[in-house]
Amino acid sequence: MKVLSVSSEVFPLIKTGGLADVSGALPIALKAFGVETKTLLPGYPAVMKVIRDPVVRLEFADLLGEKATVLEVEHEGLDLLVLHAPAYYDRPGGPYLDPLGKDYPDNWRRFAALSLAAAEIAAGLLPGWQPDLVHTHDWQAALTSVYMRYYPTPELPSVLTIHNIAFQGQFGSEIFPGLRLPGHAFAIDGVEYYGTTGFLKGGLQTAHAITTVSPTYADEILTPEFGMGLEGVIATRIDNLHGIVNGIDTDIWNPATDPVVHTHYGPTTLKNRDENRRSIAEFFHLDNDDAPIFCVISRLTWQKGMDLVANVADEIVAMGGKLVVLGSGEAALEGALLASASRHPGRIGVSIGYNEPMSHLMQAGCDAIIIPSRFEPCGLTQLYGLRYGCVPIVARTGGLNDTVIDANHAALAAKVATGIQFSPVTETGLLQAIRRAMHFYADRKLWTQLQKQGMKSDVSWEKSAERYAALYSSLVSKGM
Repeated sequence: MKVLSVSSEVFPLIKTGGLADVSGALPIALKAFGVETKTLLPGYPAVMKVIRDPVVRLEFADLLGEKATVLEVEHEGLDLLVLHAPAYYDRPGGPYLDPLGKDYPDNWRRFAALSLAAAEIAAGLLPGWQPDLVHTHDWQAALTSVYMRYYPTPELPSVLTIHNIAFQGQFGSEIFPGLRLPGHAFAIDGVEYYGTTGFLKGGLQTAHAITTVSPTYADEILTPEFGMGLEGVIATRIDNLHGIVNGIDTDIWNPATDPVVHTHYGPTTLKNRDENRRSIAEFFHLDNDDAPIFCVISRLTWQKGMDLVANVADEIVAMGGKLVVLGSGEAALEGALLASASRHPGRIGVSIGYNEPMSHLMQAGCDAIIIPSRFEPCGLTQLYGLRYGCVPIVARTGGLNDTVIDANHAALAAKVATGIQFSPVTETGLLQAIRRAMHFYADRKLWTQLQKQGMKSDVSWEKSAERYAALYSSLVSKGM
């Protein structure tokens, strides 16, 4: 089976979040199930810098007003189609934001162009290759199935994956003519959304199947609390909604071989984590003692519950714990966490910024990782924690609920617990979870049991890829 995947970011070329990890790992995992994937992504400067010897496969003289070229290249096991359109993508800043952190004002056109190019490829415009199915990711690619419906193209099945419904690609109605869709596409069964133009909304209306990145999140987005205004649209597509939990690349994330980890280890050699723990203490200027090290590796935002972490930091120290934080985000939260580190030298350390190697080392050296998200479609950080024996302390929401087994009495007795869940997602709830962790940590046999059971968890892409392959096959066989 041939699949065209369409994504605005793909690891290891360009990444701002978990979307990149999924769109980079899933195509490789699908190969075992006979699925051949080509991935279309924008030719950002970071992408153009690393690809080698690309082949020109397609040229657009007028892609929504600009010239563009589709380049094909292989990169680290991925078969890529790079949309090289300098007018859209060759600019400073990130994929979506300018150097000042503001949305590019033409984001609607930049990602409509990506979707239109994908729809043309789906229609067979790429010489010698046409997909059997198209898989799009998030609002940036969601218009692909809209173009496929309203353009005179062969009917191909399409799948839309929602990685985070909070990001919807909603723009004013005035941009609609620039999309070059027929007028009747601006309707309730198309892209119209309360008088505006909704990219994700249009994709939800037109994709043959909708997936989210965990079963719990699939249920949550049907509610007003988590549906972000689109719960009504999704409810009309409930028979086509599937929750498939993400996996991780277990070759990259492997404590037995990870080149960043100072001392490698496995479930039977957990003592080797001690050297990594000392490295963490040195990096964050912590006291070198036996107190548990709680870590946070996250965007520092309200959604991620980082205000809760900032507010309980003093209590963590008072309980006898230590805290290290790696991430960046809202200035007020950065300041609050840095202030807590100033109040507690040797007990709290904060590093502002993105540091991929350090994120690996923290998983390999810290004792527990705190993930207090108010909503979390899937989450990958807890999967890394399970893999590395860094016990996850997670809010009971979304994919966190689906991937971490709470250390309640029954789970501990059955020796299946892998972490600690808490609810409600409040300061009180988080503090109670940390108290539980402190209690468990004091019982070294029990803590080691939690670590080992977590490391046994299957966090690979194999089962998830099998479910995607089955979904693809069902859609193709139906001729949708």
